[in-house]
Amino acid sequence: MKTRLILVVSLFVFFTSSAFAADSKICLNSLGFLPQLPKKATIAAPCYEFVVKRASNGETVFTGQPAGPVHQEDVKQDVWIADFSSVNATGRFYLDVAGVGRSLEFEIGAAVYDSAFRTSMRAFYLWRCGTAVSGVHDGQTYSHAACHLEDGWQDYLGVENSRRDGAGGWHDAGDYGKYVVNAGVTVGCLFFAWDHFQDKLRNVSLDLPETAPGYPDFLKEIKWETDWLLKMPLPDGSGKVSHKLTRRNFAGFIMPEKDDGKRYFTDWSTAATADFVAMMAMAARYFKPYDAAYARKCLDAAQKSYAFLRTSEEKRFQQGDFRTGGYQTNDSDDRLWATAEMWQTTGNAECLKDFEALAVIPPRTFGRRPGSAPAGKVDEDWDWGNVRNLGMFTYVLSQREGRDPNLLEQVRRDTLAVADALVAQAKQDVYGRAMTRYYWGCNGTVARQVLNLQVANRLAPNPEYVNAALDAVAHLFGRNYYQRSYVTGVGRQPPMRPHDRRSGADGIDAPWPGYVIGGGLSATGWHDEQEDYRTNEIAINWQAGLVYALAGFTSGQK
Repeated sequence: MKTRLILVVSLFVFFTSSAFAADSKICLNSLGFLPQLPKKATIAAPCYEFVVKRASNGETVFTGQPAGPVHQEDVKQDVWIADFSSVNATGRFYLDVAGVGRSLEFEIGAAVYDSAFRTSMRAFYLWRCGTAVSGVHDGQTYSHAACHLEDGWQDYLGVENSRRDGAGGWHDAGDYGKYVVNAGVTVGCLFFAWDHFQDKLRNVSLDLPETAPGYPDFLKEIKWETDWLLKMPLPDGSGKVSHKLTRRNFAGFIMPEKDDGKRYFTDWSTAATADFVAMMAMAARYFKPYDAAYARKCLDAAQKSYAFLRTSEEKRFQQGDFRTGGYQTNDSDDRLWATAEMWQTTGNAECLKDFEALAVIPPRTFGRRPGSAPAGKVDEDWDWGNVRNLGMFTYVLSQREGRDPNLLEQVRRDTLAVADALVAQAKQDVYGRAMTRYYWGCNGTVARQVLNLQVANRLAPNPEYVNAALDAVAHLFGRNYYQRSYVTGVGRQPPMRPHDRRSGADGIDAPWPGYVIGGGLSATGWHDEQEDYRTNEIAINWQAGLVYALAGFTSGQK
């Protein structure tokens, strides 16, 4: 009798839990949906009807027929698309798909992206170097002690066994190095987020320590990085900027405060110097309302390095003894971005002249993905190796006078053409992904393409641009082949074993939260394994794209 009772209870638990488990073939944005904007799910199983039901009581609020089947070769699937965009009621809901099952519960509301935005931006704080950090997520505390306080040594600057202050900044990725070139695209994207959405971001609290009194939290966190960047110019006063500050080789999977290997300032490069100019010019512009003296310091540093850059031939960084990240790149795109930001900050006609001279030169192929669209003034596929878009976007959105009308029209036209291509690609992909290629860090590009779309929307408002931007966010948070979030600690079944030294060394089961992982090298090639750095690492450049993508859809609530 006792055995029979146990069996009955076990079967009840099994069938009850199974009935309410989310079906893995129903893929949608696990963060939820904004009330008046599109809502779609991809169903990787034959189906003919779906119902949207309210989670609290099972009430049917919408019945629809999915479109399909649609075959997509890269995932080798036939899928159906459920569109329930007309559901504008707020609350928690789920899809009940006839013959397939029930989706995860999702929310419809104005604040569905707020928590994800805060967590992903606060992830930069948890990346801080040179200080102790501590934060709580889902009841778990993540912390480390002050680290890398002896940054850095100057042996590679010709001064052996001599140290000067290089503490601070953010750890770059799953490793503990600090790199100026990768900081460039990162800080650039974050400043664009502030420029475009500061009305929403100004009052958002990130629960940060008071390291920049009077600054909004969003800018306060960026200042932690610019404080470090101001230590990277060579001490000779030339304006040259060290390419990076790292060990000779990567540390093992230890906590940052245990990483006591000697770390060095490296030789300078023109790409790092140009990116430094661009970042400091932007910092001068955006920090000025909160700290005029610091803004002046940033501008002075930018002007010194810019003056040097104007008379310097290209100098690529050479790795030599180093096996840490190279971030070696041609400097033409970095120079173009530097000129744009200097002109936008100062209004100097010579800077504008420099920009327009560089802008008419056909771009180099380095940093452009094979098979990408023909080279125009704006790229649809870009990252640290090609930051032309940042310069072009600053130029085309500027309110300053004096721009060349023909060049301005070409940049505007190319910006819209790329956005139109992204819209078309997102519509063709069964998971709403505008990227047609897969490579190391491609999730970061999926997020960063939202910047392309939002800039286009500022030039020529078009709901299709906003919808494609939302498709990118949805893809990153669950409307994908895996029906999983690509961001640690956020959304449905997020990555659990990212290539991140803190997550691998702290003894906590859950990884440090808020980080987007790089993504698969093919449509079905992601491995949630710590050792697979090619698909499961985290990095500041990808993270900044995620922050930008979410920033445009936050509610602005405190």
